[in-house]
Amino acid sequence: MSDDPLAVPTRETELEEEIRVEEPKMYRVVLYNDDYTTMEFVVEVITSVFHKPAAEATKIMLDVHKKGRGSVGVYTYDIARSKINQVHEMAREREYPLRCSCEEA
Repeated sequence: MSDDPLAVPTRETELEEEIRVEEPKMYRVVLYNDDYTTMEFVVEVITSVFHKPAAEATKIMLDVHKKGRGSVGVYTYDIARSKINQVHEMAREREYPLRCSCEEA
């Protein structure tokens, strides 16, 4: 240490920061059964919006028809909301009451 009272300390201080990166929450998109939307339209929605192959889309459609609801995919929140909006827009254009929503996966 210097005898000079005005000397600036030369000791370096290192700060350690722990950076945490968390995975985003995921949300399951669910289609719901109704008495008016045709099975063919539900398959069309699943193949065009969720990019599922026809066989998988048919299986999901049957879950919707028989169980009252069917999961079509798991996405981050923004993507899930975007897909829900696409489904509702397609249903509105074709005058079907098809509904879907998302829930935390």
